[in-house]
Amino acid sequence: MKKIYLDHGATTQLSEEVFETMKPYLFELYGNPSSLHSFGREVRKGLEEAREKVAAAIGAQPREIVFTSGGTESDNLAIRGVARAQQKKGNHIITSAVEHHAVIDTCHALKEEGFDITVVPVDETGMVSVKDVAAAITDKTILITIMMANNEVGTIQPVAEIGKLAREKGITFHTDAVQAIGNLPINVEELNCDLLSLSGHKFYGPKGTGALYVRKGTRLKVYSFGGSQERKLRPGTENVPGIIGLGKAIELAVKDMEQKTARVAGLRDRLIDGLLKLPDVRLNGHRTQRLPGNVNVSIQYVEGESLILSLDLKGIASSSGSACTSGSLDPSHVLLAMGLDHQTAHGSLRLTLGVENTDEEIDYVLEVVPEIVERLRAMSPVYTCKND
Repeated sequence: MKKIYLDHGATTQLSEEVFETMKPYLFELYGNPSSLHSFGREVRKGLEEAREKVAAAIGAQPREIVFTSGGTESDNLAIRGVARAQQKKGNHIITSAVEHHAVIDTCHALKEEGFDITVVPVDETGMVSVKDVAAAITDKTILITIMMANNEVGTIQPVAEIGKLAREKGITFHTDAVQAIGNLPINVEELNCDLLSLSGHKFYGPKGTGALYVRKGTRLKVYSFGGSQERKLRPGTENVPGIIGLGKAIELAVKDMEQKTARVAGLRDRLIDGLLKLPDVRLNGHRTQRLPGNVNVSIQYVEGESLILSLDLKGIASSSGSACTSGSLDPSHVLLAMGLDHQTAHGSLRLTLGVENTDEEIDYVLEVVPEIVERLRAMSPVYTCKND
């Protein structure tokens, strides 16, 4: 049976080249990077080289990169750090209705502590309006946090314009770019952002690795203590092999990116066009302003979980939304925010492509999906009633 992986939005396979780069730091170069002796200094050198690679990939300075355990920790450090550092200035935070739960849940937690949270809506494509963000700003606003590209429907947000607005108003701006690295060109100066989150396992790096870009002069209050590592913003002995892998992975991710993403986008469009030929299927997210590998459709009269399990039996790995909420029976908050009803949202299918996917695999998916949909609809009382 064919095995086709179309869940790159959840995670990616570790690159062999990345693993080879990590190996010496798992066995030979094992010193603590904070130690003064030669074992430590040699490891520190590799760690700082990785920091330089991350910085170069996003147009930042090496000292502006703080290594973390992934996107969730980076989002927490950015949002909680700004909130605590600037609460004397104000207590108002602006975010959007389609953010990752790492942002949404952090904002909810701050709301319970007395912070005022404004959640701006999105249109039917999942796009945030710059005008809505501008209208939400008050004299107490200290932070705007809007993701660069949505993890479920792939819609790319007008981050540079929102960042420009924030800068004009003297408001700190954070963007969750976890899904964007390796898929979109990123330059923190052009994005006008003060903070940017990324996660290594989304671009063929190791799991449990990430980074937060912190623009020089941005005030953050730490919430972890116990060491001076990472400028005291993220204390604790660094995950050196993971960081080395992260540095190599992001270096590879941005290399020849335009050529790689153009090919993936071509596969994406073939898949979208093929799926939309099925009756009662709608595309979720913006048709063109979307991540090159993201396909998200709602298939009426089909339950999403049944569809995913049926695809898995055919060797196709897929999802219905964010991997972080895969155990939830609730419909996607992203799709509901875009105006879909509960039933339609429950029938969503997310297929996220990577650089290793092929035309032959897309052909197979387009052959298998209609058969599965027909079978599942035949068992649906709602679909049966519709056609009686």
